[in-house]
Amino acid sequence: MLILASKSPRRAKILAAAGLEFEVRPTEAAEVSIPGDPELTVRTNALNKFRACNGGDAPVLAADTIVWFDGKIYGKPRDLIEAAQMLRELGGNTHVVYTGVAVGWPGEEKTLVVKSEVTFRPLSEADIAEYVALARPTDRAGAYDIDDHGERLVAAYTGGYENIMGLPLEAVDLARSLVGSPAPDLG
Repeated sequence: MLILASKSPRRAKILAAAGLEFEVRPTEAAEVSIPGDPELTVRTNALNKFRACNGGDAPVLAADTIVWFDGKIYGKPRDLIEAAQMLRELGGNTHVVYTGVAVGWPGEEKTLVVKSEVTFRPLSEADIAEYVALARPTDRAGAYDIDDHGERLVAAYTGGYENIMGLPLEAVDLARSLVGSPAPDLG
């Protein structure tokens, strides 16, 4: 069994679709935003979540996703007003989605960072208002979810769809390789 150190329904959906058995154990690890360094931001947050989770003899998977645009990190919006503002800024532009992952056992974790590019259609105020009302995206980096009415926003993307959702397939494959393996003896 795998421990998912996340309350993200999108990450759980990806793991379930991959056929992995897992238990959800979200942590309350503090998240950081390191100005100018999206890769270090997601790697640090994934490691903080990983280290805050006690998986016992099971491997743990933790992840963090952010949007990077115009030198700025976009995390989860505080409210629907901030969500609408994020969508205004991202509309008609291309941004990068970074997901950092930590997987393994305490003291024996592996990390990776995966990025994808997403281009939004130009968005009118009506488009933004409709999307915010429909998706209520306050629990999503960049105020959107490609898998939840994303067709209203996304014109094109390169890289992994699942990475844009919040958990790259590379991490799923790594987790799969650890499930059923004995925990390392770090004694």
